[in-house]
Amino acid sequence: MFYRLAADALVLFHLSFILLVLFGGLLVLWRRRAVIVHLPALAWGLAVEGLHLECPLTQWENRLRFAAGDHGYHGGFVEHYIWPLIYPAGLTPEIQLWLGSFVALLNLGIYGYVLWRLARRHHE
Repeated sequence: MFYRLAADALVLFHLSFILLVLFGGLLVLWRRRAVIVHLPALAWGLAVEGLHLECPLTQWENRLRFAAGDHGYHGGFVEHYIWPLIYPAGLTPEIQLWLGSFVALLNLGIYGYVLWRLARRHHE
């Protein structure tokens, strides 16, 4: 039971990390110091998508599920609702590159705006 709960918690953490990568730039708009957390997360997320790396969180979760005696992702809330958000069906390397490019451009725009605001405030 402990291993299954730990694996489910890890999936929720994984989803939170993905949301940080995607929308952390907006957090930087609110609190500039969030850049310390967001930029490394963004770099890792873009590397995983662009270089098709396997995330260590996935490996860790699979080990926990195996230790719990599970061999699949059936039967639970997390597996049914959260997993399809993280790993949608039909995700190909090409789609991953497009998604990574979108995330990079979105965050470039946000950081450009943050820098523009800082420069404008500095000149005033």
